[in-house]
Amino acid sequence: MSPLNIFRAGATALLLATTAFTAPAYAEGKLVVSSPQDPGSWDPIDTFLVNWASAATNIFNGLTYRGPDMKIVPALAESWEELDEGKRIRFKLRTGVTFHNGEPFNAEAVKFTFDRLLGDEGGKGPQRSNYTSITKVEIIDDHTVDLHLGAPDPVLLTKLAGYGAMIVPPKYVSENTEEFFNLNPVGTGPFKFVSYDPKVSLKLEAFGDFWGDKAKVSELEYRFITEPATAVAELQAGRVDVVIPPTIPVAMVPTIEADPNLELASVTSPTVWALRYNTRDGITADVRVRKALIMAVDRETIVKEILGGQADVIASFQSPLSFGYDPELKPLPYDPEGAKALLEEAGVKPGATVQIDVRGNDATFGEVAQAVAAYLSMVGVTATIQPIELNTMLNDIIPQGKTGAMFQQGWGGWTFDYDNTAYAMYHTGEKWNPYDSDPKLDELLESQRPLTDRAERERILKEIAVYAADRVLEMPLYNSKALYGINKRVKNFDPAPDNRLRLNAVEVQ
Repeated sequence: MSPLNIFRAGATALLLATTAFTAPAYAEGKLVVSSPQDPGSWDPIDTFLVNWASAATNIFNGLTYRGPDMKIVPALAESWEELDEGKRIRFKLRTGVTFHNGEPFNAEAVKFTFDRLLGDEGGKGPQRSNYTSITKVEIIDDHTVDLHLGAPDPVLLTKLAGYGAMIVPPKYVSENTEEFFNLNPVGTGPFKFVSYDPKVSLKLEAFGDFWGDKAKVSELEYRFITEPATAVAELQAGRVDVVIPPTIPVAMVPTIEADPNLELASVTSPTVWALRYNTRDGITADVRVRKALIMAVDRETIVKEILGGQADVIASFQSPLSFGYDPELKPLPYDPEGAKALLEEAGVKPGATVQIDVRGNDATFGEVAQAVAAYLSMVGVTATIQPIELNTMLNDIIPQGKTGAMFQQGWGGWTFDYDNTAYAMYHTGEKWNPYDSDPKLDELLESQRPLTDRAERERILKEIAVYAADRVLEMPLYNSKALYGINKRVKNFDPAPDNRLRLNAVEVQ
C-alpha cells in the first residue's frame, strides 16, 4: 500500500455520513452564515483573521473598499489625490454618513481611528505594522483629511480597505472600555450589531441609514461552527444558508453537489498553505534537513488525491494572484532518494522524530498532514501529528514559539501583495516569525516598502521569494481554492476570493 493510502481508509466516512433534514420555514429576510471561527474580538485593531473580515466587512467601512472583483473603489472617502511625491494623500470624505450609534462620520473620526491604531492601543494588536508609513493625520476641514507618510507606501490604498483601518466612532470608543468595544462593535456598514454570544453566534440587523445600497435582508446571523461535518449537515438541513471557506472538506464536495437544494461555488483564492519550520531547535534548525523534508513529500499527488484537484502546488508562500509572484520559481521536486542523502549528510539517523502541529478543526489539512507524515516515514523520519485548538494555536502556540518542528500556517495575503505575507512571516520580531532573524532578509523587506517604482518593487519581492526558498523557511504546500456551500434560495451571492463578504445585495427567497 502506498504511503498516501496508509492513513486514508475510512478517513472520509464520518464526513460523508451526514443526514439531510426537512428544511424549516425561515422568516423571510434572514440570512444565516456558518463561519468556522469566532475571532473573539470585533475591534478592527485586534485582528488579522479572515473570519473576522467575513463578518465585520458588513459592520465597518474603511476609506476605500475592495470587493470580490479586487478593484479598489471609494468607500468613506469619495476621492483622493497623492501629493508631495506620494508622501501625502488627501482624502475627500463622504458627507451625511452616520455611525450605527448616531455619531457623525467626519474627519475627526478618521484622525481618531489612525491615532488609536498607531498608538498604544494599536500596539497591543497585530495590525499596526501594516500602517506605520503613516506619520500623522491632519484635519483640513470637517470632510477633508491628509495622511502624511514618512515614505510613499504603494500598498496603502489597499490596506485602507481592510482590518485595522476600519473607521470607528470616537465618542463611543472613548466612553466605553476596550473590552466593551471588543464585544459590542459600532461602525458605518450596511448591518449593525445586535448581539454576540461568544463561540456561538453574532447577530446583525440591516442599518436603515446606511450611506450606500441598503441591505436586502433584515437579519444577518453568523453561527460559529467549527466542525465541518456539522456545518455541512446544517446547510443540508436548511438551518444555514451559506458555509464559508475554509470549512468544506474536499471529501464533502460530492455531497453538496448531489443535493438538489444546494450549490457549490469554487473560486481562485489568495490563500496558501504551508508547514512552516522551527528553524531554531532540533533537526529542522539545519537547512539541509528542511530541504530534505520537502523533497520527501509528493505534493502533486496530495493535491490530486486528497484535495480533488481543488488546489495548486506552490514554490513560495504566495498565490499567483499576489503582486511579486515569480512564475519562474519552481517547487522542489519529489525526490525521496535525494532526501535520504541530504538527511544522511546532515547526520540525521533513521528513526528521527518531528512533531507537526495542526489546527484541530481543519479536517482537510488533517488529512494532508497525515499524508506528509506517511511520506516522511518513507525516508526514515517519524512524524507525530499534534492537533491544537485554533485560537490557542494562533494566539499562543505560534507567536510564543511553542510549536513542534513543523506547524500549519495558512495565509490569505489580503492585500494581494507579497509584502503583506513576506513581512509578516520573515521580518525579525513579527508575530508569525517566532524563530528566525535574518538581517539580509530584513533589509530586503524594508527596502521595497517605500518604492513607487512598481517594476523595482516587483523585482525585490521576487528576490525575497527566492531568498526565502533558498533558506527553506517552510514547506510550501498548495494554493487552495475557496469553496462556498450555498442554499439555492440565496440570490445575488458573490463569492469573494478572500472571504471578505459584503452581503447587502443578497436576498433570501
